[in-house]
Amino acid sequence: MTYSNTLALGRRQSYPMRNRNVVSIRTERRKLGPVSNTIALVILACILGLLYLTLVTKTNAYGYQINTLQDQQASLVQQNNNLQIVSARLQAATRIQSSAVAKSLVAVRPSATVDN
Repeated sequence: MTYSNTLALGRRQSYPMRNRNVVSIRTERRKLGPVSNTIALVILACILGLLYLTLVTKTNAYGYQINTLQDQQASLVQQNNNLQIVSARLQAATRIQSSAVAKSLVAVRPSATVDN
């Protein structure tokens, strides 16, 4: 073999020949390894934990608002009851003053005082 033949053979091996398919098609799917699976599960667990914490804090915030509104409602009910009592007292006083029995009463002055 001569020097030119070895060069020609070397070129043929480094360059593909015509009408040859150089593209290889992989039929296997890539699989995640155990480390990648563990990382994905940890990230998923963190996301679920954040979602849970968000729901719990929203529930607590709504519970606080509900307690505040219930306290306000209780105080308004108490105030309403007090106003109804005052209204009944005032209505009773006007009824007594306008009744026929009250009009027939006579005012009495003290007749004497007691000394010790």
